[in-house]
Amino acid sequence: MRAVEIQEYGGPEVLKVVEADVPEPGPGQVSVDVAYAGVNFADLKARSEGYRVPALPFVPGLEVSGRVRALGVGVTGLSVGQEVAALTEGGGYADVAVADTVNVFPLPPGVGLRTAATLPAVLPTAYALVHTVGRLRAGETVLVQGAAGGIGTVTGQLAKAAGATVYGVVSGEAKAAYAREHGYDEVFVGDFEQAVREATGGHGVDLALDPVGGDTFRASLASLAVYGRLISFGNASGAPAWTVGQPELYPLGLSVGGFSILTLAQKAPAELRTLSERAFATVADGTVSLPVTAEFGLEEAAEAHRLMGARTSMGKLLLRVGG
Repeated sequence: MRAVEIQEYGGPEVLKVVEADVPEPGPGQVSVDVAYAGVNFADLKARSEGYRVPALPFVPGLEVSGRVRALGVGVTGLSVGQEVAALTEGGGYADVAVADTVNVFPLPPGVGLRTAATLPAVLPTAYALVHTVGRLRAGETVLVQGAAGGIGTVTGQLAKAAGATVYGVVSGEAKAAYAREHGYDEVFVGDFEQAVREATGGHGVDLALDPVGGDTFRASLASLAVYGRLISFGNASGAPAWTVGQPELYPLGLSVGGFSILTLAQKAPAELRTLSERAFATVADGTVSLPVTAEFGLEEAAEAHRLMGARTSMGKLLLRVGG
């Protein structure tokens, strides 16, 4: 089979298409003939700096859609040929991928394989940020970094459906226009702290969602209202790990939390499955949609990484594997 391997860390050019053995599912796993694979920022970090890479060579790819190829020992409730979406621990950029059964989901009614590949990582993350960890309530305000990305696109729609006023932060005007089309009431380009205060009449926001870290994390914390919550769900800036304590939190009764879908998959897979099922229902009922804005062949994985790395992409990027 074909697979896209990282044999050394570096730029997009280190992604190599190779011939590899077809993986077999272990106990409690299934293998999937991949139709589409999602491209995520975590894949870029794996390629460039070894994020969550146990050893080289390594095949990136955290989310796929396709048809069940084979069942491992003890697997029930799934059948060969069934169309599914799956969250993997890597290996998605290939003709065949393996996933733990707890992270494999039959497609919701009306959802095709192309759309399904956008769901396993992005949608549960967005749902958790809004509902499970963020605990957003009707009438509150939320500030979302990266509002035009995959998670940002879904988060804006979920937050709007929850009855919130939704503010976004992006890096350019084209992204701002895109975000406004997907649930955002107002979108700020670049520096945002003063703009947030002005938009909220000086109060700040009730919930801030930050995948960037560093200076953006600190500015998001400074943008909170009394009793505000900040959820960190990434460190795209590569800045040193943030620290926050009594001086920052006590004066306004603030709280800071975190979320990682990949860590939750390892530590509490049953909780992740419940979260994912609730999140997938929002696509089936039409609450949210995630546009695929660019699609590449498997051999073009490097081009997909270049586009995402340039920070100009919007919505979701996919690799077309089996079609």
